[in-house]
Amino acid sequence: MEKLRFRHLHLDFHTSEKITPIGQDFDKIQFQDMLKTGHINSANVFAKCHHGWVYYDSETSERHPGLDFDLFGQMVSAAHEIGVLAAAYISAGLDEKTTREHPEWLMRNKDETMSWTADFMTPGYHQFCFNSPYLDYLLSQVQEIITKYDVDGLWLDIVGVRECYCQNCVNAVIKENKDPLDDASYKPIWENTYANYTSKIKELVDRIKPGITIFHNGGHSRRGRRDLAFMNTHLELESLPTSWWGYDHFPLSVRYAQNLGMEYLGMTGKFHTSWGEFGGYKHPNALLYETAQHLMNGAKCSIGDQLHPCGLMDKTTYELIGHAYKEVEKKEEWCTDVTYIADVGVLSQESMNMPCSDGSYDADTGTVRILLEGKILFDMIDIDEDFGKYKVIILPDTIRITDELKNKLDSYKGKIFATGESGLNSDKNEFAVDFGIEWVQKNEYKPDYFKPCFDLKSLNRASFIMYSQGQKIKLNGGKELGVRENPYFNRSVFAFCSHLHTPSSGEYGGPGMVENENGIYFAWNTFYEYATHGSITTKESILHALDRLISDKTIKTDLPSQGCVSVMEQKYNNRFVVHLTYVSTVKRGKNIEIIEDIVPVYDINVSLNLDKKIKRAYLAPQKTDIDFAINDGRVDFKLQKLECHQMVVLEY
Repeated sequence: MEKLRFRHLHLDFHTSEKITPIGQDFDKIQFQDMLKTGHINSANVFAKCHHGWVYYDSETSERHPGLDFDLFGQMVSAAHEIGVLAAAYISAGLDEKTTREHPEWLMRNKDETMSWTADFMTPGYHQFCFNSPYLDYLLSQVQEIITKYDVDGLWLDIVGVRECYCQNCVNAVIKENKDPLDDASYKPIWENTYANYTSKIKELVDRIKPGITIFHNGGHSRRGRRDLAFMNTHLELESLPTSWWGYDHFPLSVRYAQNLGMEYLGMTGKFHTSWGEFGGYKHPNALLYETAQHLMNGAKCSIGDQLHPCGLMDKTTYELIGHAYKEVEKKEEWCTDVTYIADVGVLSQESMNMPCSDGSYDADTGTVRILLEGKILFDMIDIDEDFGKYKVIILPDTIRITDELKNKLDSYKGKIFATGESGLNSDKNEFAVDFGIEWVQKNEYKPDYFKPCFDLKSLNRASFIMYSQGQKIKLNGGKELGVRENPYFNRSVFAFCSHLHTPSSGEYGGPGMVENENGIYFAWNTFYEYATHGSITTKESILHALDRLISDKTIKTDLPSQGCVSVMEQKYNNRFVVHLTYVSTVKRGKNIEIIEDIVPVYDINVSLNLDKKIKRAYLAPQKTDIDFAINDGRVDFKLQKLECHQMVVLEY
């Protein structure tokens, strides 16, 4: 199979039957010119959309009533003429035309409402259950497409393990002599339904067009579900930061994907907000940064657009995409077949299915934010990962210790950093990891205060508010790095003080942070706290603990907190590639993160602990040599200017 290409286009075309004609302005030369303008070398083009229409000459389905030619076929051949790969987009989970014809094939909630859009009187799509005859209908469409057209891949949308209580699923439970009123009876059915669908797609491809790519898109690659990931030939990490994903999501997702041994794309969009937005454009600098984030994390790039119903490719869009992809094209040779270097493994909440008390996995998000801002190299990992690769394992907030996890940690030789409930047994409130402490109780005060026995980088020492739930502990051989201070009382209707919460009484409430030979324990749900409150004192307390645990960090730098770093090794070229990025996001509207201005930063000091003798350092793609020095075994250099993204190559 050909490797994924770096500059991919995802071209939506969800077009209502109420719009006619469609495609009337499509022109092969204009289509090709826009692909060239965008520096695009791979694309998903539409065979079937969410509305249920197909865009080719079909014997199994109905072509869009406003289309009078084979648009899909012309796009595929036009792309191939200029050397652009073309994969077929197929809306698998949604098919609005068929909802009216076969509502009995739709997914159902317990109350008989439907998925995505609850009823038929509200505008929106309805999702199909693959444990119904709809699957055979979908498979006939897939078979027709890969038989008739020389596509390079399949991209099947709106799929995954779904909860469904339709009568097909109810009957499947009954046939297995299980209780249809028990939710647990359905879970194997849902898993098997999805596995059956992906295996049938693979069987079709292997029989008719072996070797093409297959990707099943569910909008998020679940950490800890390697089995679901491996149902694809590669991963595409959908993450449009100006939509609900935000700029936190992609680093969180990619730092898990990079350990799976698969190729992967980072997927963003050209839109101001999200999919289906006509006339919305983000600033060109945003796409420069987002594609740089893809490259610095070992990903190829994908940018989403939506074709206008007339079929004419929008010139402004492809100039916007080309602005970013022109830079990607220059950088590809340093971003191929790279291995990410990490000091820390973060055992993901999501991978362990141990959410926060509100059901979220916000501690994963908070951990990523702190480590990125602290310039600590990390992977998001699951329990199947090799812990021995890392100097420190982080257990964020809610990671209770199962028997399997205890066996892994018992054989692990590095340090452990745990917060909140993490480190406690899964079935009782006793520490399974020895941090030199004993558990007393879930702390009765919330919020309360942490008074460190060390100076914070920015604020020295004080009694710092802790907003999250804490665990009350006592020493049993560990060293106290900070203490808990109790407030006078919890805020209540008959006992409150001032506007927000009660001040510290100065009363000792037990240890707050403790260290021993195994690692450090911090007694609050601090990563959740950083995700939801963003307290600088929480972040700096955590970074102080990690500095104690990682004495030989791979990278040290004075790049400001909004900057990001990564270190990749390109073994076949005997070189390391250090990536540095810097932009500042701002909030616009009510909840949209925007990148507009790229402000350069200067004179950035970088120090690296590498296991190879470095013989040359230069900037890429400029190929300009820079000075470096070896001090106490570390490679030190100064980057004179960073403007959005810079690679520094160290040859050995």
